Amino acid sequence: MSNPKGDFIWYELLTPDADAAQRFYGDVVGWTVSDSGQPGMDYRILDAGDGLAGGLMQITDQMPGAQPVWLGYVSVPDVDAAVEDWTASGGSVQMPAMDIPNVGRMAMLADPDGVPLYVMRGSVDASSTAFRVADARHVRWNEIAAKDDVAALAFYKARFGWDVVGSMPMGEMGEYRFLAANGVTIGALMRAPAGEAPRWCYYIGVADIDMAAAKITAGGGHIIDGPHEIPGGEFSIQARDPQGAAFGLVGPRAAKR
Repeated sequence: MSNPKGDFIWYELLTPDADAAQRFYGDVVGWTVSDSGQPGMDYRILDAGDGLAGGLMQITDQMPGAQPVWLGYVSVPDVDAAVEDWTASGGSVQMPAMDIPNVGRMAMLADPDGVPLYVMRGSVDASSTAFRVADARHVRWNEIAAKDDVAALAFYKARFGWDVVGSMPMGEMGEYRFLAANGVTIGALMRAPAGEAPRWCYYIGVADIDMAAAKITAGGGHIIDGPHEIPGGEFSIQARDPQGAAFGLVGPRAAKR
């Protein structure tokens, strides 16, 4: 992919029940799901209708310890160099660098808090459509909660060149720092709330936050928090899908209340 270093270029759901996850997210988000055609694995493509939004992968017996989770992929020009730099700076390798034909080279890493993330160099020339700042059915916001927000900020800035482009106070969670990659605001970094594990949360755009919230509950998911109004007048939700993977939603409230 032609995206520069530091861009989020893909998102992937690991799930123990791909069929159930396909139905759930198809209803809540509106994705069309199709088989990727990758041999030897159940890997499905999430299509937003105006571009690809990510992938969905069935957890198998060959993935010991794998848990339901959403994972992000960040573009780097050299995966092997990125892995070396990552581990030298306190991170770890979860899956060594590997090549997938017609897809690219990638490695799954974990930051010093143990939070997983992929680095990837895509093999196609087209730019990724997975992350879009304002569009429904695409991830619109990437949020990391860290044990030590200051240390995490330094770590990620050094790895990906992300910039802080503003902040707002969050009480015990410290500053909510807005992050930009290549001039585009991509998300934020904050201190993890007391008693909660550090994590990435990816917020998917929806056209109507209340309708999506109702579909989460009806589909067997669980709303953790929200809807809450956020700067700009839209609303956000944190939730878990029926298999336990955490995710976020962001979008307008279509019906006035």
